[in-house]
Amino acid sequence: MAGPKISSDARLAAQPGRLPDFFIVGHGKSGTTALYEMLRRHPQIYMPANKEPWYFATELRERTPPRPEGTPQTLAEYCELFAAAAPEQRAGESSTLYLWSHTAAARIAEVAPDARIIVLLREPASFLRSLHMQFVETYVEEQADLRTALALEDARRAGRKIPRYTYWPQTLLYSEHVRYVEQLRRFRELFGPERMLVLIYDDFRADNEATVRQVLRFLEVDDAVALEASEANPTVSVRSQRLHHLVHALSVGRGPVSRVAKAGLKRVMPRRLRREAVRATKERLLYTAPPAPDEALMSELRRRFKPEVVALSEYLGRDMVSLWGYDSVE
Repeated sequence: MAGPKISSDARLAAQPGRLPDFFIVGHGKSGTTALYEMLRRHPQIYMPANKEPWYFATELRERTPPRPEGTPQTLAEYCELFAAAAPEQRAGESSTLYLWSHTAAARIAEVAPDARIIVLLREPASFLRSLHMQFVETYVEEQADLRTALALEDARRAGRKIPRYTYWPQTLLYSEHVRYVEQLRRFRELFGPERMLVLIYDDFRADNEATVRQVLRFLEVDDAVALEASEANPTVSVRSQRLHHLVHALSVGRGPVSRVAKAGLKRVMPRRLRREAVRATKERLLYTAPPAPDEALMSELRRRFKPEVVALSEYLGRDMVSLWGYDSVE
């Protein structure tokens, strides 16, 4: 199906600069960072250093966390991310919450109706477990126990039990991230099946190179270039919530004590060194390998989301039930 009926002349007149030719729209913790890193090394592809601009997801722009590269607030600022792309290159970006967003698909189609859309999907229970750990790591979530976090959905939907520091409380409704068919339809209705490529995390994990070459063919660039496999953004677990919040408060200057401490560090240490010090502290003291999953909870989640996996199998025309081991779930 074609995108919104906007004349090419009107669209170009309103466009303040280069826009992406393709979007990696999600899901997070499903290989999107590794795919981004491998694609941006291709000479015919340009992807900005700001991996996740979030521009087209209105829900994420209402309030954004501070970050060194900033967050574009206007289309002109967004287009600046791609100003260095050569005319012959395919420009792209990767904002993993676009797939979850109810607004991103339509907003992308308004300005880039011919864009190509890349999706990565992961088995629901393992996806939510990894997503929860990432949210804890990035201060979106403060409840370290996944079962408890899931049980808080109703309260959070009503505006209660929201973590003190979170910028995006609506992302903590974990079940909303596993509406795979609904999410795919939002994009397919606007861009059509020929402009969408749906990848499965298991395939990417099994053969990075083959999956990336499939993406290159989809983007119509040289798929014979040398590729280097990549595993980026590994899932980690937070050792201590108290220390985790202390390091975060210090890094952003939250609270009178941390603001004084940060001001003192600014006087004696350049920004780059401060960032490296915080990163080193996190890697050495805060993070550890994730614990073994709670198999009872994983089984509960698979029973809960089996109808979604069955629907996805029908939608994709591929047996996801067997691939993800849901054929034994009752």
